[in-house]
Amino acid sequence: MLAGCAATAPAVPPSPAPSIPASAAAFGGTDRSWIEINLAMNEELLPLLALVQPSSALHGVSVQVRAFTEAELTELRQLHTEAGLPAGNPHKGMPMPGMVMPSHVSAAAALRGKEFDAKLREHLRAHLEQGRMLAESERTAGLEPRTVALAARISQTRQATLSEL
Repeated sequence: MLAGCAATAPAVPPSPAPSIPASAAAFGGTDRSWIEINLAMNEELLPLLALVQPSSALHGVSVQVRAFTEAELTELRQLHTEAGLPAGNPHKGMPMPGMVMPSHVSAAAALRGKEFDAKLREHLRAHLEQGRMLAESERTAGLEPRTVALAARISQTRQATLSEL
């Protein structure tokens, strides 16, 4: 006979229920890859945007891009955690269309005025076009609802910003 089994546990005050993250199983392969690629692309874009001076013809659009990029990164990082993805991102620094590489940032940093603006416009356009294309792929092939919804918003944001460029 187990004497201690019948004893009642001491009363513990109720604690708020923890938020239950989406099961990592809810994320398909497309979702996981899309999250990682977008984290890398957005993180690699920020150093280029940091170079933009208030005198730049693209200052206004750069401020908008920075704002939505930082907001997206917050959501992407949360989804990354919930999807159970590893800390190291295999897409970081991967040369691909739309990815702003450290060498691009260094080259842009050496430019001024119209030359800088032209290079910035080139990189922003490539980044936004690739981001929109990837978002459409996630929107049509993704499984996890919040990830698909974020992709739809990103696609719309990229298209609107491309129209401003």
